[in-house]
Amino acid sequence: MMRPGGGPGTQLLHLSPAGLNPNCTSLPEAAVSDREGRMSCRNVLITGCSSGIGLALAVHLARDELRRFRVVATMRDLGRRGELETRAGTALGHTLEIRQLDVDCEESVRRCVEAIPQQRVDVLVSNAGRGLVGPLELQSVEAARRLLDTNVLGLLRLVRQVLPDMKRRRSGHVVVMSSVLGLQGLLFNDLYCASKFAVEGFCESLALQALKFGVHISLIEPGPVATEFERKLYEEAATLDLSGLDPETRELFQGFYLPYSREVFAALAQSPAEVAEHTARVITSESPPFRSQTNSLYAPLATLKHADTSGHLPLAAFQRLIFQHDRLFKASLSLLKLLQWRKRRDMDHTKTP
Repeated sequence: MMRPGGGPGTQLLHLSPAGLNPNCTSLPEAAVSDREGRMSCRNVLITGCSSGIGLALAVHLARDELRRFRVVATMRDLGRRGELETRAGTALGHTLEIRQLDVDCEESVRRCVEAIPQQRVDVLVSNAGRGLVGPLELQSVEAARRLLDTNVLGLLRLVRQVLPDMKRRRSGHVVVMSSVLGLQGLLFNDLYCASKFAVEGFCESLALQALKFGVHISLIEPGPVATEFERKLYEEAATLDLSGLDPETRELFQGFYLPYSREVFAALAQSPAEVAEHTARVITSESPPFRSQTNSLYAPLATLKHADTSGHLPLAAFQRLIFQHDRLFKASLSLLKLLQWRKRRDMDHTKTP
């Protein structure tokens, strides 16, 4: 299952002859004032924008009241651009343009970046990705290869294309949509977690060099997000042919994991808009964090993991909570669901004039 990304070649939609927002300038430094006191725009390239987080973030930045961003929203299949066009509204053709980009294709990445004026990308948001859920015995090596090609090598292709110019300008921000599953493994998510752990290690290593050149790298780490991508992923998982599995593993996946996942999503899932708003705050931060979890309910994961360098404590805690204290776990989910509902209600009241 692939989160929206791209096919070979680059196509451009809705770009006016004068470019995008006429108030957007291309000054040597992003987000600084010009001679008339206006704020210059930063070019933001986002992958995987046909739905979900990528779409929500593209619209959020393009409709920024301060007009600080010129958004290049990309997707693998331009035939799926309809929702983005609708949601973008009047921003389309002004502060937002739509391009085709396939993160699995180096030539597609190159053409897309080269089509941007001066090839300048001030903020790269690597969001396109694949998911893979199910017992390891049912996952083919080819499926694993496709997953890693998109989630890990797709990020590599993007960064290789934009980093040299960022280093030359000594300015830039690489924002990577990772996951809490890049910090903590999860039952029947072995390969997906492997891809996100690789992303985390890649970014942590690269950040050491990037900072010397004034380039920031930020990992966004959501938990469950209620998107079409996630829904289809679990629909596919529910239809897997389990006949080749041993009875105990089959029951663990079908009788425990799938119902457990539905309960977790019902209790903890954020909306794409919530993750987009969080990511926008990271992008506009004067001092962007390296890691940023979008859901505070997952903060104990990192704390628990780093509290015991042997790794025994978090494994034992999750094993007991899930398999030995399942009633307590389900009761906790119900409480968390109530807290999430109250939090969203309070936020809605705050936003209401």
